[in-house]
Amino acid sequence: MNASTFSATTDIDYFITNISSSIVTPQWIVDTYSQRNWVEVFYREAKGWLGLKEYQVREQRSLLRHFILVFCADTFILWHQLTGGLRRRWANKPLNTFTVALEAFRTAMSFRFIDWLNSNRDVFAAYKASLGYIWA
Repeated sequence: MNASTFSATTDIDYFITNISSSIVTPQWIVDTYSQRNWVEVFYREAKGWLGLKEYQVREQRSLLRHFILVFCADTFILWHQLTGGLRRRWANKPLNTFTVALEAFRTAMSFRFIDWLNSNRDVFAAYKASLGYIWA
């Protein structure tokens, strides 16, 4: 509504649901609608940090794969954020926000890649050579 009281309104918004009328109360409506913000937060983080809108494919199957990878990455990072998995080794501060958890994840992945590269230089050089590059 566009006013502080029902009697002062000039415009009314409707909330449509398939939930039984015995369950729907004003408090239920407030609680349900307040959870909507988390959907918006997810899309903002997925588009801004995980590349949800950065797809370069047009086929439905490829789009679905891209979306699944983004959702998996988001779930993986949030799981580590909630369980403290990344913090145990890769962060010296609380992972209270998604961006901080993502930075800890990137740090972990960078370390793991450099560690793998140091152990497998010949494999990486052969891969780059197969693409026409020289790894010196």
